[in-house]
Amino acid sequence: MTVGMICNRDVVVTRAEDSIQSVTQLMREYHVGDVVVVEDREEMRVPVGIVTDRDVVVEVLAKGVAPDALNVGDIMSFELVTAHEDDSLWDTLQRMRINAVRRVPVIDERGALVGILALDDLLELLAGELVDLARVANRQRDLRPHPS
Repeated sequence: MTVGMICNRDVVVTRAEDSIQSVTQLMREYHVGDVVVVEDREEMRVPVGIVTDRDVVVEVLAKGVAPDALNVGDIMSFELVTAHEDDSLWDTLQRMRINAVRRVPVIDERGALVGILALDDLLELLAGELVDLARVANRQRDLRPHPS
């Protein structure tokens, strides 16, 4: 299974020059904890960073900084870990673990943003697979002849 098969294609995006207020409004409106920061390049949206609800809390609120004194580019994560839509889920999960990230923007072969994959999506998928395996194991146990 590839990243492109399960990633969310509806990605909430913003620009580095946008305000902190506007990005928090997007998070609230779309019920998301992250927004991908993009730049337009050759008629493509290219991810250049990500800003999370945690970034807003740690970099703005906890420091007592006025939100209107900063923009998204001031608090976004610059070391962006991405996944290609044809990457395997296992490889992507390993990269997420190594880099300690919970979300990765998904890009196509040109580098254009096509989706986002969150750790929660992977956990939901893996939990479903484990439930299916448990059902198979239980069914096999039930089909075995019982000693009389």
